[in-house]
Amino acid sequence: MMRGRLRVLLGAAPGVGKTYEMLLEGRRLRGEGRDVVIGVLETHGRAATAAQAEGLPVVPRRRVTHREVTLTELDVDAVMDRAPDIALIDELAHTNAPGSRNPKRWQDVEELLAAGIDVITTVNVQHIESLNDVVEKITGVTQRETVPDAVVRGADQMEVVDLAPQSLQDRLAAGLVYPAERVDAALSSYFRLGNLTALRELALLWLADEVDSALNRYRAEQGIQGTWQARERVVVALTGGPEGDTLIRRGARIAARSAGGELLAVHVSSQDGTRTAVPGALTTQRALVEALGGTFHQVVGEDVPQTLVDFARSVNASQLVIGVSRRGRLAAALTGPGIGATVIRASGDIDVHIVTHAAAGGGFALPRITGGALSIRRQALGFAVALAVGPLLSWLLFRTSSPESLASAVLAYQLLVVVVALIGGIWPALFAALLSGLTLDFLFVEPLFTVTIAEPLHALALVLYVVIAVLVSYIVDQAARRTRTARRAAAESELLATVAGNVLRGESAVPALVTRAREAFGMTGVRLVAPDGTILATDGEPVPDNRALHIPVGPDGAPRATLELHGGELDAPERRLLEVVIAQLAAALEHSDLAETARAADALASTDQVRTALLSAVSHDLRRPLAAAVAAIGGLRTSGAHLSDADRAELLATADESLTALTTLVTDLLDVSRVQAGVLAVSLAPLDAAGVIASAVDELGYGPNEIDLALDSELPPVHADPVLLQRVLVNLVANAIRYAPPGSRVRVATSHLRGTAEIRVIDHGIGVAAERRESIFTPFQRLGDDDNTTGLGLGLALSLGFTQGMGGTLTAESTPGGGLTMVVSLPVAAPADSAATAEEHA
Repeated sequence: MMRGRLRVLLGAAPGVGKTYEMLLEGRRLRGEGRDVVIGVLETHGRAATAAQAEGLPVVPRRRVTHREVTLTELDVDAVMDRAPDIALIDELAHTNAPGSRNPKRWQDVEELLAAGIDVITTVNVQHIESLNDVVEKITGVTQRETVPDAVVRGADQMEVVDLAPQSLQDRLAAGLVYPAERVDAALSSYFRLGNLTALRELALLWLADEVDSALNRYRAEQGIQGTWQARERVVVALTGGPEGDTLIRRGARIAARSAGGELLAVHVSSQDGTRTAVPGALTTQRALVEALGGTFHQVVGEDVPQTLVDFARSVNASQLVIGVSRRGRLAAALTGPGIGATVIRASGDIDVHIVTHAAAGGGFALPRITGGALSIRRQALGFAVALAVGPLLSWLLFRTSSPESLASAVLAYQLLVVVVALIGGIWPALFAALLSGLTLDFLFVEPLFTVTIAEPLHALALVLYVVIAVLVSYIVDQAARRTRTARRAAAESELLATVAGNVLRGESAVPALVTRAREAFGMTGVRLVAPDGTILATDGEPVPDNRALHIPVGPDGAPRATLELHGGELDAPERRLLEVVIAQLAAALEHSDLAETARAADALASTDQVRTALLSAVSHDLRRPLAAAVAAIGGLRTSGAHLSDADRAELLATADESLTALTTLVTDLLDVSRVQAGVLAVSLAPLDAAGVIASAVDELGYGPNEIDLALDSELPPVHADPVLLQRVLVNLVANAIRYAPPGSRVRVATSHLRGTAEIRVIDHGIGVAAERRESIFTPFQRLGDDDNTTGLGLGLALSLGFTQGMGGTLTAESTPGGGLTMVVSLPVAAPADSAATAEEHA
């Protein structure tokens, strides 16, 4: 019997529409003439879902009694007896009631598939076994019902039923997911916007991995060897050397440039274990790879370049990162092309990045032109060639010599001298010329085997031969010297261009210039020290010694700083370049000072702006209650004896109301001043948030008709100042009441998650546009700025300052369905602090 096909509808969270989509697909297939039945359906009271099930045949569930409670489960036998083409089975991760045929519903589904019945089922990402702990970290909720990854990955077809997090919150608020009494609790815990976004990303990435695995299986089945770069996958080759950290971080940056990019690190070891890394280096680098979200792999192979390329192709890599060779030029010349060149030739359509590192000689450095034109190593190589090739050439020429072969021998030795001159310069060439001249006289010029010369012409020829060798050597030496001088000039130009450009980078110019100076002059360490001893910038490992150079930076007589260079001496051209670096450093320091002055001026401008707004507000908001109080008191003084009791009481009430309003305004102004000056007095202690909320509501004088309290009975004590927290809540609730529609109630709800408690003040008014939510916390801001009876507009600014002073945050969110939700987040008090507070009260 042919096995049935499994189709899984994967969702990021409850309510995205998996069951609805399953029923919609069932209706479509039934319309095409397929036999479709509902095996299990969980509508959760959602009318739209139940409506989609109308007209679809339902297989009755099997009843199971457990502890005197009757439960219904999927009746596997009944579905098999019915033998439909397709069975719709909701909630794949469900745990069956005790006494059922199988412990898990996914096991029931396996039986149906084995019986040849196609199944369409649903599951949320939090129920996948491998993602269970990740989901718990995101949401703080442990999922007890899980389904093995192999079951879901074994599906013949898998789809993500996707819904934007904000749209899901809107559906939740509209009562389309949970009953109204559960909406606020859900929004403040599992269904937070951040949680939903993370779960959505998790579901999409998990499906992307499954699609990637399916792609690899297809390529393997079809014998496709080339890479299909459907996703950015970066492989970093590690040798276990000190450059590994640099390569890993570069690879991570490359992978991060595209969404869904992967980082893989690989180390190639030999079969006999002789290719070993620095002890402990690979362990450290493995930890770094995993910390950056990558994976570490170790493969065995004798041909390192081919093994690297084969591994990159096996994982369908798009890019390969390797380090520049640590070999010197002589080693490269003697051993041929290195791993990098071989990998590039074999990589094909895989991009190869060769990354420089400290082990390869550090950064940019100026070539030295002191000493000879050619290096000691190159001169030694020239002597070695003369000593090795000279005797071999002499033996070959002597074995084939004849009276007519003298000219050929001279030309052969001349060629040897030219080659030695090209390799080692003038001194090895002179050595080769003298050695070959003596050999010519000894082996090929009559009388043989002596150093005497019978013919004067032969003596002249030998002298000309040596002169030609000297001239060729001199030309080669001068060419090498000019090449080095040109390289030095190009390096100096590059340094000057870079130094000049660094000044335009603002605050980063000073450390960049210090780094460039250390690299350019080959120092072990360079640092810039202020006159008071403060280190402004440093690079490398400065080791104080008597040979360190100390160069003042800035005007003569009043230097801004001192540049210290450790680890070597500078020649005259380098000192000239150093003067340019010093001048640019001085300009960068001046630029930094000007930027600091500009920031101070901006702060003063902001202060002036606040002062102007304050004076503007005071001119009206303080004058109004003050004028009313003065008028009332003046009326009492001038006409007190002639006023009736009712008039006198009215004037006293006016004065009292005006003076109370004036006191509130002055208090708010003083509090704003304390917040902005950073001298707010905060007394933190564990406290019961519910008690503070009740006090705030009592202070405002509102009742159940205006306020709806939804307090978490398990909310732990919060770490806050009771006076400041009450002021915050009074401001937030008063604002919510002011802007709530007539007849609606403001909801105050509490919740906690992972060490953070939240107090949410929810209204269903006109709300605030997303682009204005930051500005509402600015002092002297009032919604619309057209209501002069609501105070100075300091309430939210004070609330934000008070909340931040208590170590919390105050944010504004949209209320699903319309309105504004103000969220006060505060740290939960530590158990030890809570216990100490309880003992004090006892």
